[in-house]
Amino acid sequence: MSARCTSKLSVVWLNPCFLHYRVPVYAALDRLVGNGLRVVFSAARMMPSVVASITQGLGERAVGLSGELQLKFGGGGDRFANQGYNFPFQRGLNKAIRHADPDVIISEGFFQWTPAALWYKRKHGAPVVVSYERTTHTERRAGSIRTAYRRWVARHIDAVCCNGLLSMEYCTEVLGINPARCVTGAMAADSEVLAARCEAVSAQWLAKERHALGLTRPVFGYVGRLVKRKGVRELLAAWRVFTERSAAAFGSLLFVGDGPERQALEAITRQNSLPRVAFAGAVDYSAVAEYYALCDVLVMPTLEDNWSLVVPEAMACSKPVLCSRFNGCWPELVKDGVNGWTFDPRDPQELARLFETCSSQPNLLPAMGRASREIVKDYSPQHAAEAFHKACLLALGQHT
Repeated sequence: MSARCTSKLSVVWLNPCFLHYRVPVYAALDRLVGNGLRVVFSAARMMPSVVASITQGLGERAVGLSGELQLKFGGGGDRFANQGYNFPFQRGLNKAIRHADPDVIISEGFFQWTPAALWYKRKHGAPVVVSYERTTHTERRAGSIRTAYRRWVARHIDAVCCNGLLSMEYCTEVLGINPARCVTGAMAADSEVLAARCEAVSAQWLAKERHALGLTRPVFGYVGRLVKRKGVRELLAAWRVFTERSAAAFGSLLFVGDGPERQALEAITRQNSLPRVAFAGAVDYSAVAEYYALCDVLVMPTLEDNWSLVVPEAMACSKPVLCSRFNGCWPELVKDGVNGWTFDPRDPQELARLFETCSSQPNLLPAMGRASREIVKDYSPQHAAEAFHKACLLALGQHT
């Protein structure tokens, strides 16, 4: 499928909150549907910089709604999934959909604003595509009531655009959606921009920053929020095993990001005299490519993630990846022995052995980084937009 408009479609995408990585996907989908995309979001939930970016791209077809009310019961913050309920009520949402008069509606997940999409379908017949990213693992605590609701919604939607194989597995095997109504490929990093920024980082900056942080190579980098569900304590436990037992225990562990676990991580590092562990603190997204450049290997030890974006981001920057098997992206993105390895973050011995492999055979890393760059080319914003376009055509009963 080319990047040209193949047919004029009026598409409304209901997404209460999104980040920078989604904007290039919207731009590519807008081209595919002949500038017929309208994105509706909650103005209260969005970062101003993202609002500015989507508005620059879509103009008045980027519609921010104010006055949203959220009733929350438990959960929230950086806790594990399905530990609470959130009922959003958005003033003006139905009116925004009616004003667009869409041929098809895309909505995020089975709740959020999807009930409004289904109401419009019932009244006006516009088919509904659900964008879904979760997996059987991330939904292990969903419970019978939530799952029963999702199965009911699944009977009334027309297509699903999933992140990848693990997300599709949940939709088909747990929710009972016909595989013929499922498309994969919904998630993408802003690969080309990140790669260009990473390549532009100067050797002088890298040398200065390594010295400032006390880093020796290879640098194993974690990028993200410092929260329990990301497996950051498990990462430190594996680093301790590695540095205590291995004759090849050289290199550094770098945490890029901030969060409620930082103090605990720093205390564990001091109390156990863990060598060569550094904390860079919070980094603005516009500068994250510089820190990917600083790392030799990305480590993602998450205990629960739908499709951790730092993995394709690092791959776009030509980095090998050590990735938790609880990260929904690993079947597509991480090939053992090719561009990295997968591991169980609850087993510090397994990750320690991977640290040892990378440290004792640093000549492996550049080729693995090049393999990462090749693999991630198939997960660009353009490819994600094409997946959503295909899902829209499926929902409309058109062949692709």
